[in-house]
This record gives sequence, structure tokens and C-alpha cells, in this order.
Amino acid sequence: MTDADLLYGDVEEELRASVRRLLAQRVSTSAVAAAYDEPADFSALWQGLARDLGVAALLIPEELGGAGATAREAAVVAEEIGRTVAPVPFLTSSVIATVALLESGDHETLAALAGGEATAALALGLGAAAPPVSATVKATPTGLSGHVANVADAGTATVLVVPAEGADGIELHTVSVPGPGTTVTPVPSLDMTRPVSDVVFDDAPSRRVDRGDPRGAIGEALRAGAVILASEQFGVASWCFETTLDYVKQRYQFGRAIGSFQAVKHRLADLWVEVGQAGAAARYAADTHARRDPDVAVAAAVAKSYCGTVAVHAAEECVQLHGGIGMTWEHPAHLYLKRAKADQLALGTPYEVRGALAALVGLPRT
Repeated sequence: MTDADLLYGDVEEELRASVRRLLAQRVSTSAVAAAYDEPADFSALWQGLARDLGVAALLIPEELGGAGATAREAAVVAEEIGRTVAPVPFLTSSVIATVALLESGDHETLAALAGGEATAALALGLGAAAPPVSATVKATPTGLSGHVANVADAGTATVLVVPAEGADGIELHTVSVPGPGTTVTPVPSLDMTRPVSDVVFDDAPSRRVDRGDPRGAIGEALRAGAVILASEQFGVASWCFETTLDYVKQRYQFGRAIGSFQAVKHRLADLWVEVGQAGAAARYAADTHARRDPDVAVAAAVAKSYCGTVAVHAAEECVQLHGGIGMTWEHPAHLYLKRAKADQLALGTPYEVRGALAALVGLPRT
């Protein structure tokens, strides 16, 4: 087993630069904020990332048309998406759904995802943190029937990966959308940059794709999602800290920069420590996942629970230390607070994740 490496390699830094440059050119916080007033189409932004930079293919093996990369590279992309709160389905399609399909052996759909022709979403509620004990969708000889609430990015997906209760227990199916018997209805969300929808199946035609252990495939997908989500949360926290630090250096009150006041210094010093620790936790989780280290389950739980809390705290400090302007719609701080809070609740709340962590390390769950 190789040792952990928390440093970024040259390839990862080049990938970061490319993603940051494309996002700077094609998305702005004002355009993201406008999506809260009326639906916006960010498909061109996603196509730029998926096709021009190939981020949709990162976790797909080369023999299936992918890049054959690891969670380390995917984490770098997620950091940059977090820094811009970009409304793209990277986490839901290129990580969670892709890993579920990869683990289940559905190579046909993966080829379409790798080329950017399709996007996918795992039909579980956004708060799902573990494989379902019983699915809310039933598989019958004529199709799928049932209802799944709060599915992230279902509204932009062309393929839904659906856990369903079949004759053999939990099965994994794919459903093309739009399609007969499938209704996707957007619902209000705190974070409109990652919209959620309710999905209803009424004898929807499907294709069973699992070749082995469907529960295992779902579990691996959710674990990979938690690892990459932690890096996105680190990106959110980093932007909030850096933006706030720049502001307090320039904002003057009573004839001096507000950053020179001791109370502000202490708050930012505490936040700097938290963000640094979050970065280490997220990086370790990505590295253990990439190396298939046995510690990956613990690392993912630590990163997910801690990074979510830090991202929310950083966003709150960003709003408060910006004073009056931080409370306005024109300033982007509210976008980061909404993304941070929504991410904190996604794939299991910190409380739920810490409970799972206790079981992993042999502690009583309170």
C-alpha cells in the first residue's frame, strides 16, 4: 500500500488551471443569481467542461472511452466548481451516477456519458447517505412504477439510474428521459444551482443493468459522491475565506481597515485554520479513494462531516464580515451560503455521517 500524498501533482494543477479558466470565461455569479428569478440554461457551460475539457470522462476507464483518472483529479474539478458555484451536474452525473454504472457493469451508458452526449442522475433523494433498505420504485415485467422525491439534477439528466425493488430484491435499472411513463417535476430548492425534482414512474420502460451486487454499486457511488462533495465544500469555503480576507483589507471604518481590528483578526484566524483542516481532510479522502485504501470509508466520513460544517461557517462569516453589502442580492455571498447549506445536507447530514463514522471506528453511536 502506497503512502498518502496530499500534494497536488503537475497534471492536477494543469487540470485546475484549465477548469478555472473555462469557468471564468463562461459563467458569472450574476448569471447564477439570475437563475433564482427564472430558469436558466447552463447546458453550454456543461458541454464546455464535459467535451472540451473531458471532465465527464474522468472516472471512466480508458477502454470505455474515458480518461482513466481517479478521485484525485475529480476532486480538483469539484474544488473549482465549488469556488464558482457553477450550476453543472458534475457531482451527480460524472461521479455518483458514473460510479454506480461502472460498479454495475453498464458499459453502454458509460460510453455516452464519457463523450458528453448524455448526463445521468441516480434516482435517490438528495439526502441519501447509504443504499436503500427498500426502494420506493417497483420493477415489474412491464416497467418501473413508483415515486422518488428530491432527485438532484434529474431535470437536466437524459438517463436516470434507478434502484428498484424486483423479484430478486434491489435491482438497478436505467430509464431514458424524457420518455413514456416518466414524469420529472422540478420542486423548490434552497440551492437553485443544483436543482432537485420529484420523479414519478408509471410503467416506465427500463433496462436492468446490474451484473452483480446492486447494493454494493449504490454504496460505492454514494461513497465516491461524499468524497468529491467534500472537495466541493472545500472550494466553497476557500472562496468565502479569500474573498472576505480581501474585503476586510480594503474596507475602512473609523479611519482604519476593518481587518486591523482584533475581533475581526481572531475570526479570520480561526476560519483560516478550519479551511486548512478541511482541505487536508478532503484531500486525504480523495487520495485514499484513488489508492483504494481500506481507510477510505473513515476518510470519506470525516471529510464529509467536517468540510460541510466548515463551508457553512465560512459562508456565514463571509456574509457577516461584508457588513451591509453582504446581505444584498447583488453580492454573491448568498449563493455560497445556499450552496454550502445544501451541500451540508446532501448525502447525509453531519450528524448522520458522524454516527456512521462511530460505527466504523468501533465507538457507540449516541
